[in-house]
Amino acid sequence: MANSVYPINKGINRPIEFRGLRAQYIGYLAAGLVFLLLLFAGLYLARVPLLLCLPLILLLGFALFTGVYHLNKTYGEHGLLKKFARRSIPRYIRLSTRRTFWVLAKQAEETK
Repeated sequence: MANSVYPINKGINRPIEFRGLRAQYIGYLAAGLVFLLLLFAGLYLARVPLLLCLPLILLLGFALFTGVYHLNKTYGEHGLLKKFARRSIPRYIRLSTRRTFWVLAKQAEETK
């Protein structure tokens, strides 16, 4: 049997990349596969027919792979995290008094 070599790290200060997946998407794919394994075991122990379990798991696995690769291609290494972080930034800031502006103006004068 031939030995297979899979390059995982491409260099210093570069993200981990495995078969086109970068950074956190490797973890997302691994977590999804573990979930699918547990789902299959649960369905099998619940005596769901195997001819129903296998196509369901294969279909969900295909959806998982295509979804993770799509996110990887669309957002890249840090883009998805930036998208989630952007949700926590308010669209606008509402102030009920002018005191904030007075304090900011006073601080600006002191720094001059």
